Parts: sequence; C-alpha cells; structure tokens
Amino acid sequence: MAYLEFEGVGIAGLGAAVPRQIIDNLKYTTHFSAQDAADIVAKTGIRQRRFAAATTCASDLCFAAADSLLNDMSVDRSDIDLLVFVSQTPDYRMPATSILLQERLGLSKSTIAFDIGLGCSGFLYGLSVVYALMQQQGLRKALLLDGETRSKVYSPRDRKTAFLFGDGGVAALIDRDAAYGHSWFSLNSDGSRADLIKIEAGGYRKPSSPDTLVERVVDEEGNIRSDEQAYMHGADVFNFLLSEVPRDVRQLLERVGCTAHEMDYVLLHQANNYMNDYLIKKLKLDRERVPSSIAKYGNTSSVSIPLTLVSELGGKLKAHQRVLMSGFGVGMSWASAVLDLHNCHLSRIVEVD
Repeated sequence: MAYLEFEGVGIAGLGAAVPRQIIDNLKYTTHFSAQDAADIVAKTGIRQRRFAAATTCASDLCFAAADSLLNDMSVDRSDIDLLVFVSQTPDYRMPATSILLQERLGLSKSTIAFDIGLGCSGFLYGLSVVYALMQQQGLRKALLLDGETRSKVYSPRDRKTAFLFGDGGVAALIDRDAAYGHSWFSLNSDGSRADLIKIEAGGYRKPSSPDTLVERVVDEEGNIRSDEQAYMHGADVFNFLLSEVPRDVRQLLERVGCTAHEMDYVLLHQANNYMNDYLIKKLKLDRERVPSSIAKYGNTSSVSIPLTLVSELGGKLKAHQRVLMSGFGVGMSWASAVLDLHNCHLSRIVEVD
C-alpha cells in the first residue's frame, strides 16, 4: 500500500457546478421499457442525473464552480500558484485542459498547471498531489478542479450503463494553515483489471476510424454500443470492490490510529446504492454519517465525492470536522483518505446551461 501523510495543508473551500438539464430515469425510456427503467432505479437508487449540453465540456463545469468559489471567498487570483485538473473527458487531446482553465480563470502566467487523467479515484489522487506540492513554501494557494461529462461516452442503448452516469464539476481551494492538522492517504492500482471498465477505441492503441464509430449489438441481451463508447462489467467491478475497498479503508484507519466511528462523516464514491449499502454494512458505518447524492446526480465518477460534500453537507459542517473518503473504479484504481476540514467554505451549487 502507498501511504502518504501531510501536515498543515487543507481544503479551504469547495464549489460545484452541474448541468441544468435533469434526466428523470423513470422516464428514460426511448430505448427501454418503463418496467426496465423502474427496475434499474429500484436497484441503483439513481432517480435523476444531469446531462451536459452538446457544447458543454467538463472544463465549463469546473470553470463555473471555480469562478463562483473564488468570488464567494474573495480570493485574490494572483495568489493561486497551482492548478490541477482531473478528468477523463478533457476538452482536447492537446493542449492540457488545465492550461486553458488557467487563462480562463484569470490566473497568473506563473501558475503551475497540469492534468491528471484518472476516473473514480481521481479526486483523492489529485488531492494528494496538490497536498504534496503545497508542502513547498514557495506555493501560496492551489486549485484542484475535477470535472466529468460521462453522459457523452456511454451508449444510451446499453442497459448496463445507460441509467448510471451523470455530469458535474467541482473546485477545491487548497491552502496552508496549521489548523488543518494531519491528513492521510492510501493510493492503489491494479492494471490487471483494466478491462473491467474501458473505452476500446479513440486513443492511440486503437485510433478512431469509421469502423470504431459503428454501433453494434455486443451481447446476447441486445445491448448496443460502438468501440468508442465505454463498457463496464458490473459483476466483476462489484467483486473488485468486495476484495479491495473495505480492506484498504480498514488499513488506513489502523495506520491513522482511529476507527470509522470517530469520523464525523464518511464520503463514498457514488457508484450505486447497492455497492454503497454493502460498504456501509461491511465497515459497520453509521448510515446517518454517510451522506448520499446519488439519487439526484447519479454516478459522476471522480466528481462524486466532493459533489456529495457540497450537495449534502452545506450548512451542516462545523468549524472542525474529520472525514473519511473512499473512491474506487476505472483502472482499476482506488484510494482512501482521512482529512480534517477546518472552517471549510461550501459554495452553493451552480447550474450551467
């Protein structure tokens, strides 16, 4: 296990943005029956999602979240020395989306800016990278931006994924202060399971072609997708969660020297209700301390943990709270963290056309 520990760095504020368009899963019946939709909603707990417009990218959602947060907190943008953008749905293959956001947000040309291309564990990976860099005294403030438009990469005619994924963007302002205390991270990866969640074509291993864009029936259940639309082996993903995530959380808590019951809140990746119910029972968590946003936003990949924090804990955070976070998925990759939130500002969620 790769463990990281930091001191005196923390999240000063969080903002979030979602598309204005609401998808009602019970009415998402263009390609499936009303009974199919009802059965899937009952199993996953995903009643609504947000879909970005054709011209809206993850960067647009992150810009809206960051701009609102910086304005709310009256942050001098010249004080931001680092910008990290986490996404698997960037604007372009090149240049890096982070550099576009540096200019769009009006940050200094001396700002460090780079992208991290990770899925469901990406927020915690990105946070650990930012915390590590912020240990250097030359940096004042940092922005971690995390955005996904997963609605654009999954087939609406593949029952296994069509009802799960939504879009969103978040912005975290990272600062230094002794009041943040210690933070602990556990980061993990297993490339032998890379085929469990994947887009086969469109990269450089299998470049785009007229053939990769053709939608075909892909299994005996009649599901349809192209090679440039993502697929997921749900049962195997669940087995991955069973074998890796509870153990990782327990080992991290043991290293920190505390229990899950000492956490004020536990924030889990919003995969689906079935998976999270399992984790709540397996880890013997207090359900009242495990906020959920999946009914409103669906699975937003790496965005889901901070989006849940903003969505569900606005007005509830006290001056000092300790939280446990766990993100897991595509890669396969998984990460857990124990953080202290000290006077963390939560901006209202912004809606983007």
